Amino acid sequence: MRSSRFIWGTIGLTASITTIVFAVGFAYAANQIWFPKASGSLQLATEAPKKESMIESKAKLQIVALGDSLTAGTGDNTGQGYVGRVREKLEKETGKPVFVLNNLAIPGYKSDQLLADLALKKTQDALAQADIILLTIGGNDIFAGGDGLFQGENQTEFNPEAAESRVAPALEKVQKILEAINKANPKATVMYVGLYHPFLDLDPKQEGSLVVQRWNNGVFEMINRYPQMVIVPTYDLFEQNLIKYLSSADHFHPNGDGYERIADRILQILK
Repeated sequence: MRSSRFIWGTIGLTASITTIVFAVGFAYAANQIWFPKASGSLQLATEAPKKESMIESKAKLQIVALGDSLTAGTGDNTGQGYVGRVREKLEKETGKPVFVLNNLAIPGYKSDQLLADLALKKTQDALAQADIILLTIGGNDIFAGGDGLFQGENQTEFNPEAAESRVAPALEKVQKILEAINKANPKATVMYVGLYHPFLDLDPKQEGSLVVQRWNNGVFEMINRYPQMVIVPTYDLFEQNLIKYLSSADHFHPNGDGYERIADRILQILK
């Protein structure tokens, strides 16, 4: 009788101890899940040191510009154009000396003429010294000074087909232009200033806008292959204030205020 009591007592005690151990273990596990503690060996990741930008790493900045009349500054009474304004703004912003080594732009230039210049050693040597290369080309290719863009009895009806037919051949040359610039200086920041629609107020259906968009998209696709190149959009700058920012002399080139806006956009991208 006493033996049976002893056995059942032992069983009961063992069961109680087992229950207590299980409860303690469960509580410990739950605590680890609900309130986990960091391992003593765990270290917080530190941010990698920020790499200096081209502008930050240079003691001075050197600009080379090339292209057509927009880079030459045609339409600006001050003669600065966007290139001179970029130089001044960049110098003020960075506190570093900024130089325009060469402005090789020639009014009236088309893509085939610029491409020919890029084969010259003097052009390649100039580009090789640049930290920043500013470029405009294409406006004379597709707009051709208004040639064929207007039709009708009074030549007031905009003809987008004339501009459209010139896009593809000119884009082929632009691709070669970008390749030549990259070969001459693969490290410089190259900024291509995109086209705007100078005849927007004479194009009520805005059909020419699609042509300009196609051009800019084509250039963007090419430039996107080069990490150091960027396209500077300008269409939106002129869309709502075309007359305000165009030269009254030719209704094609920017005036001083228009070039100021382009320069601001370039500086915004550079920063």
